[in-house]
Amino acid sequence: MYKVIGSPKSRTLRVLWALEELDLDYEHVSAAPRSPDVVALNPTGKVPVLVAENTPITDSTAILAFLADRHGGLTFPAGSLERARQDSLTQFLLDEFDAALWMAARHSFILPEELRESAIKKSLKWEFEQSQKVLTSRMADGPFLMGDTMTVPDILLTHCGIWAQVARFSIVEPQLSDYLGRMMQRPALQRVMGLGKAASG
Repeated sequence: MYKVIGSPKSRTLRVLWALEELDLDYEHVSAAPRSPDVVALNPTGKVPVLVAENTPITDSTAILAFLADRHGGLTFPAGSLERARQDSLTQFLLDEFDAALWMAARHSFILPEELRESAIKKSLKWEFEQSQKVLTSRMADGPFLMGDTMTVPDILLTHCGIWAQVARFSIVEPQLSDYLGRMMQRPALQRVMGLGKAASG
């Protein structure tokens, strides 16, 4: 059994969702960043942390890749051309979507108040919208980013879409909006989002 440490209202949602999609057993410990439970396993204090065979694994993308490779789901085989495209999409989403949203969060509530620059969010929102145009040109026909197969980038992109709603970053591409609407209805994601509501209630 895996142990997942972190709040569902963070990137921990990605890991919990993957575990649900893969139908794997896990224990979830909802913990805030930099809390004692987290720092004991990850000195940076960041979540999520996945504990597998008494070994902590950090960084949500690394955890997703580990789970997908180990259990043969949400991924194409290593060394295949499909996997190369999958990894390319993963890096694109991290660089263009996740990074913009994270920078906005840093200047909203993470950095010391005297270091926050509210004006930077205007440029980040512009970049976010430009990145959507590039992404839609790379989306395959089918329900998922790569066509008929759900992969790690689907989890990353959908989580960024959820994050964008909270941060008031607009989804301007209809194709992307339709995609996010479908993905957010997946039963596995709905179960995880229910965890978040229970934790906040």
